[in-house]
Amino acid sequence: MAISGSCHCQSTRFEVDAAPETVTYCTCSICSKRGALWAYYKRADVRILSKDGQSTYLWQSRTVRHNFCSICGCTTYTESPDFSTGEPDFDNPRISINARLLDDFDLDAVPVTVIDGKNLW
Repeated sequence: MAISGSCHCQSTRFEVDAAPETVTYCTCSICSKRGALWAYYKRADVRILSKDGQSTYLWQSRTVRHNFCSICGCTTYTESPDFSTGEPDFDNPRISINARLLDDFDLDAVPVTVIDGKNLW
């Protein structure tokens, strides 16, 4: 069942095919400062419905696109290669949705996985 979400001002709106079964808290410098809880999806499972105020931040390797709303400031989603095997898979990108922005979704009902991004990269 599809679930929708948006930034605070609704300039960036999106829809995913299903609610996440888990979310990830990353301790890297940008994720810990932004406070996002990430839900990972294949690109085909995400539809960006509007991104009027979207801005993108590319850091260091310029591999991950950190998107946020330039109007209300919400961290919205990232676009990156799939890193699940340890090596970047550029042929199978994935999108990480900030699960805190999902509408009608009980974030407390799903387990949180912590990734030690502070020491991994």
